[in-house]
Amino acid sequence: MFIVEIAATIWMVLLIAVAAATAFFAVPRRPRISVPPPPDPRVEQRALAAERAAAESHRRRAEWLRAQEQVDATWAAFDAADRDARRVAAAAAFPVLKQRRTRAELADRERNLHRTATAACRRRELSIEQLYEVLAHHGAWNPRRHPVAQEAALRAAVREHRFAAYQAATEQERQAWQATERAGATLRKLRADFVTVPAEAGPDLSYEQQWTPARPAKAQLAVH
Repeated sequence: MFIVEIAATIWMVLLIAVAAATAFFAVPRRPRISVPPPPDPRVEQRALAAERAAAESHRRRAEWLRAQEQVDATWAAFDAADRDARRVAAAAAFPVLKQRRTRAELADRERNLHRTATAACRRRELSIEQLYEVLAHHGAWNPRRHPVAQEAALRAAVREHRFAAYQAATEQERQAWQATERAGATLRKLRADFVTVPAEAGPDLSYEQQWTPARPAKAQLAVH
């Protein structure tokens, strides 16, 4: 009887163990989620700096292109003014008979000179300083001169003003190009810095963590 009791006890223990194991494996368990390492703050800072540098480089390049267009426009204006000045100067080369003029005729010539110069200034063919010279009759601006000679002088003054505008546009274009070069150099340096990130951050930092494909596509810019 004693042996039978022991066997029954062992049997019950085995049944309880099997039931416990079945219940343990039957309980649903949450899948283990691998948590990626937090992004390196240096990568985020460099990515943000590179993105800003790309925007600045794009802005500088756009300004340079506009400066180039301004150079072309001012040169075309100067070229047209030069042709007009040459044409009028050739017409003024013919001698004009000198004769006494009445006060009314001289006053009419003066009004014509002032009116023509003022209209040219409004069209931005003359500067304000040049207009003041005309109205004050300084230098070669003699209101008694023949209208043809006055027109030749005006056309020459317009050519001078147009050439000054072309020189100013050329200088602005040069400065815009230098600013574009500096912005491009900054952008290239920031992009090159990403090569050193894996060595500094350790082996757990992959290149995908440094710069996702969306960032370089947004910051792409052809730099001259």
